[in-house]
Amino acid sequence: MKKTGGVNLTEGKRYHYIINESGDLKDTENKKTIVVKVDKERVELDKIRLAADIIKGGGLVAFPTETVYGLGADALNAEAVMKTFKAKMRPPDNPLIVHVAAKEEVYRLAMNVPNEADKLMNKFWPGPLTLVLKASEIVPKVTTAGLDTVAIRMPNHKVALSLVRESETPIVGPSANLAGKPSPTIAEHVLQDLAGKIDMILDAGSTEVGVESTVLDMTVHPPQILRPGGTTYEKLKGTLDQVELHPTVLPEREAPVTYPRSPGMKYRHYAPNAKLILVEGEPNAIKKKVRELANLYMKDGKRVGIMTTDENKSAYNAGVIRSLGSRRELTIIARNLFRILREIDEEKVDVIIAEGIPPKGLGLAVINRLKKASGFNIVKA
Repeated sequence: MKKTGGVNLTEGKRYHYIINESGDLKDTENKKTIVVKVDKERVELDKIRLAADIIKGGGLVAFPTETVYGLGADALNAEAVMKTFKAKMRPPDNPLIVHVAAKEEVYRLAMNVPNEADKLMNKFWPGPLTLVLKASEIVPKVTTAGLDTVAIRMPNHKVALSLVRESETPIVGPSANLAGKPSPTIAEHVLQDLAGKIDMILDAGSTEVGVESTVLDMTVHPPQILRPGGTTYEKLKGTLDQVELHPTVLPEREAPVTYPRSPGMKYRHYAPNAKLILVEGEPNAIKKKVRELANLYMKDGKRVGIMTTDENKSAYNAGVIRSLGSRRELTIIARNLFRILREIDEEKVDVIIAEGIPPKGLGLAVINRLKKASGFNIVKA
């Protein structure tokens, strides 16, 4: 056993371990990735500084935010940023979001910051809102995917903010999963996708919001939501005079995007291994159509998963059935979305049939994710 920065590290023949103060043991089942269990309420600087040293050295650290787990690298180190694309198998034209711990950093990373952006930062930061601004010259083109804009946010999570501060640099934070897969809301999800591909995971338990940040383009007028997320359209509309939804937010079919200005715009995202079908309509019609589709697939010998809500759960009696929560509790549905997708997928189903919900409040982010996860395989009930 050896001790580094006040944290005990134990190395075995196959595993790297972290032992925290309570004696809990965490292994990664691989030779490279170290998992450090951290308290999400109390900043443990000895552990954070281990991760920050990796960031400073050009390495990769998965870290918790209030939305999902992000994959951190020095946003101003082009070589380090390239490693995130490689680890995730992410297309190079898919821009990254830069995380900061102080509002002042925005004025170093961006140019011509409008007054409306300043107003939003004061009201919603730290929090799940990303602002797209004109990039300054210090931001590498690999970070912006070759665009002249940069996406910036300040996460509302003590571990994430501490990591950025101790790293002494802004850090990119794309979701810490393989490109196209459901985003990770617990450290185990990160391990499933990236074990052995990254240096460290800071494990602070489950994330709170469960879907990624809202991305708002401030370089156009009126400002445009490129990706709905944890800060709702309604809240933004209540703060700004005008806000628009980009056409790719709620399309009925896949819309071509040549130069995506935000993550989540161009490629299929959030998708399980199983085929996903999204059923939209009124609740009773959805329930009837889901039963009909499930019976058809099961008669064909397929293993079926059903992603439902509390209100409709009792209507189904066959297949792998999981509820996201009540339709009246959209915060719970959003928090559970990616976890439930992964859990059903782990049951080795052939097809997942998901109930749609109204695109209001956080429901807009949920239905956006389900449309993209299904590859726009949408059935109207």
